[in-house]
Amino acid sequence: MAKNESKNENKVKKHFFKDFKAELKKVIWPTPKQLVNNTVAVVTIVLITAIIVFVLDVAFDLGNKYGITQLQNIVDEKFNSEEETENTNDAEHNTSTTEDSAQS
Repeated sequence: MAKNESKNENKVKKHFFKDFKAELKKVIWPTPKQLVNNTVAVVTIVLITAIIVFVLDVAFDLGNKYGITQLQNIVDEKFNSEEETENTNDAEHNTSTTEDSAQS
């Protein structure tokens, strides 16, 4: 039985390679001119895409650096100044309350 299996396996392999060769003969291979044109088109599209991504990256980075970060600083300054004002008012209120308690 081992011999029958190996014979079938050899037939399958031969059949596969025969079909493979027949399919490769059916392929329409590009001419050298078509190959160059297609390669140039692919490289051009890749470069254009890379440039677009680079420009968007720089634009978003600058937007983040000068737009959002500046707004964040302005908000932080305003929020911190309001907190300082509240803390100063609270301190004055606590001092006056302590003085009123001491006088009583």
